[in-house]
Amino acid sequence: MQKRIRNILLVVVCFLCIGCDSNAVYDVYKPVPNQWHKDSLASFILQAPDTINNYNLFVNVRNTNNYKFSNLYLIVELNYPNGKTLKDTLEYKMAKPNGELLGTGFTDIKENKLWYKGFKEQFKFIEEGEYEVNIQHAMRANGSINGVTNLEGISDIGFRVENTLK
Repeated sequence: MQKRIRNILLVVVCFLCIGCDSNAVYDVYKPVPNQWHKDSLASFILQAPDTINNYNLFVNVRNTNNYKFSNLYLIVELNYPNGKTLKDTLEYKMAKPNGELLGTGFTDIKENKLWYKGFKEQFKFIEEGEYEVNIQHAMRANGSINGVTNLEGISDIGFRVENTLK
């Protein structure tokens, strides 16, 4: 009996260790109700981990089979503690040429980890304090001047900061 309990505990500890993500400094998701309105912001507030080390920043997107585009345009705004703002319009590939959605996942929900900062040049939090990240979509249908008002198929938006030292 004790051997069986010990084996069960060993399996539980292994699962917990495998499930831990030592690189993540910040990893938060916000759900998108039904459709993502073009004026709706996914906002994230985080404390600078330090001002010495380099970090990789990612936008995480969970989408369903209802996502009908091969790409995704996002406007990402990074607000520094002193009031400085960086605003980027980014495009991400979301599907293969045959229409198959990219990302990881075995169900109809795919998860995409999209680079934001740190891939071309190293990113440091140069100021101590609270940073705010705002993310909104900037999708347009082909041939349309007006943007897509309600984007279907996005279930969650996330923001992730990873330490590059580990």
